Amino acid sequence: MKPSQLHAHEYGSYYTNYINQVSDEYTLIEELEISLHRFIKFVQDIPMDKFDYRYAEGKWTIKDIIQHIIDSERIFAYRALRFARNDKTELPSFDENDYADEANANKRSIMELLTELSAVRHSTIYLYKTFTEEQLLRIGIASDNPMSVRALGFIMIGHQNHHQRIFEERYLK
Repeated sequence: MKPSQLHAHEYGSYYTNYINQVSDEYTLIEELEISLHRFIKFVQDIPMDKFDYRYAEGKWTIKDIIQHIIDSERIFAYRALRFARNDKTELPSFDENDYADEANANKRSIMELLTELSAVRHSTIYLYKTFTEEQLLRIGIASDNPMSVRALGFIMIGHQNHHQRIFEERYLK
């Protein structure tokens, strides 16, 4: 399964940007694995003095953003689990700024954050490997938007890719 196989009714229009940032070269499981390694290598090449840098007042640091990616993936994976198990409960949105304010990412080392990201991603991969084709197509409601289980997987990858581009454009110039 590749992002080009998704249908517009499988996710809210807000997530189109994330879906579009995922390569059609690999399957969902392959890209979950490859994008993790690509991202970790990318972050490991960032100069140490940039991890606590903010490009403008009130903006997140690179550490804040990595924690945001971790938190978001946990939430997206939880949604995927609920929908795959045919849970029809509508799930609420979350306020990413509230999460960032409480995460204390800047008190952690970059190695701790990358280790946690790796653990979360590996958990996501194992979860997605358990889903049947039927479960991947199931759709639930989250943040007032339809979401298929498979779209959530691609959104996790695209969300990470989006933030890597932000690092390149706003933090590392």
